[in-house]
Amino acid sequence: MQYHLTLPADHDMGIIRRRVETRGHRTDDFPGLGLKAYLIRERGEGSPVNQYAPFYLWHDVGGMSRFLVGGGGFQGIVDDFGRPPVWHWTGIAIERGRGEVPRSATRETTALLEDVDAAVEALHELARDERVHTAALAFDPTGWQLVRFVLWTDEAPGRYQVLHVSAPSLREIPQGRHW
Repeated sequence: MQYHLTLPADHDMGIIRRRVETRGHRTDDFPGLGLKAYLIRERGEGSPVNQYAPFYLWHDVGGMSRFLVGGGGFQGIVDDFGRPPVWHWTGIAIERGRGEVPRSATRETTALLEDVDAAVEALHELARDERVHTAALAFDPTGWQLVRFVLWTDEAPGRYQVLHVSAPSLREIPQGRHW
């Protein structure tokens, strides 16, 4: 699951950084949450826009529902920024990498390949890279697209910056293919 808050070009991203510093811990033990990566992109630093764009891996759909509409943590976003569109996908595979502390993230969306097995195998191989913390593969059946999300331990231009990671039940999400 992910949503984006695209902010004005002159927005002080320090406000978002302070928000994550003071509120990020609230999801450190959120029921049903596998992982939440608090992500930003800053205009002029490899990005054309200022954006707050957290990414979630849910251990169960009930946790996601509770978060979004059951009085969970999402209410703070609604109160402060309105109700943004939330994208959510069906999980295909997850791999935990070798990296310790994620510093950046990528999300790539491509057309759904006929050979999903190849995409799952590529994810497995990618997770062997010592710079990878977590890699996930999902699909959107409304647009028949694959989504590959990777948390990296290094930084690179054009990637999201990771401000905080909450991972209360990441270890409970089975590795590998989910069917």
